[in-house]
Amino acid sequence: MNAGIKLAVVLLVVPNLLSAQGFLEQFSYEGLRFSGVGFEFGGTVSDRLTGEFSGAVRVDCGPIAPRVRVLIGASYFKGDFDSTQVAEFENNLARIVDDPTNDFTIDVGGVAWSDLAIELDLQYVIGIGAQVASFVGVGLAAHLMNGSGESIGGTFVEDALDRMDLGLNLSLGTHVQLVQSVYLTMDVRGSLATELRSAAARAGLMYRIP
Repeated sequence: MNAGIKLAVVLLVVPNLLSAQGFLEQFSYEGLRFSGVGFEFGGTVSDRLTGEFSGAVRVDCGPIAPRVRVLIGASYFKGDFDSTQVAEFENNLARIVDDPTNDFTIDVGGVAWSDLAIELDLQYVIGIGAQVASFVGVGLAAHLMNGSGESIGGTFVEDALDRMDLGLNLSLGTHVQLVQSVYLTMDVRGSLATELRSAAARAGLMYRIP
């Protein structure tokens, strides 16, 4: 490699390294503290379960960088497997039944699945006005899932549904200051886990420490 090429590489790499270093220097744990708590309620839909009411609690842990806040939260919803999922399960059971008369029926009834998600989010806040701000968020979640139903109780099917999954969250929302320290929150959130993909729309109130 001749001297000219080496110089060109240095000129290209060094500014990028300095730029990356400057970006990372914006992040600091010094601003992290308990900054507020909020409660949200709304509905959740998913690719496998019926749409149901859901709730969430969020704890604002303060800024970790300019415009970037850390939130820890938990959300919960419980839904029945939709008719397509149940019918597929019943058909699979029917295939292994040995009945020469073929006059049997299988009805597993309702099978439910609940999801308690423990979530860690980073929210990038975009100020719109003195009392209104929007945010875009990304985060990770641990999903503690529990299956239930009269026909599967105590079976390996229930054991298979009782599981923990890791997932990715994406969120978009708005905060509106109602009075000092009290905010109306509205957000939509998509969650992608190994066995369940869901979307939630919720609204609620958050109290922020002045």
